[in-house]
Amino acid sequence: MAKNILICDDAAFMRMMIKDILTKNGYNVVGEAENGAKAVEKYNELKPDLVLMDITMPEMDGIQALKKIKEGDSGAMVIMCSAMGQQAMVIEAIQGGAKDFIVKPFQAERVLEAVKKVVG
Repeated sequence: MAKNILICDDAAFMRMMIKDILTKNGYNVVGEAENGAKAVEKYNELKPDLVLMDITMPEMDGIQALKKIKEGDSGAMVIMCSAMGQQAMVIEAIQGGAKDFIVKPFQAERVLEAVKKVVG
């Protein structure tokens, strides 16, 4: 069965890029969110198998959103997306319960490798 994935990034082209990689490889993108607050809302509404979450976003950043999601569902699977040079934030995200992280600019193979590792 195809895994349901929620994509969360404030940049529409990034969401489009990730969606394209995932759908071409048999994953089901059930929703998109442009900030952390929306991500938490969509997560609770859609209950996806996995969330791909950008770290830097307006309103609520990815780390706050990760913590909120994990509060409500300790079994939530989240992969963080970060730009180069956000090491401290990546470490905080992993400590906050993220399963993996991918670095921008994305390489399709790396995105798929992380997704497969986390949800199969």
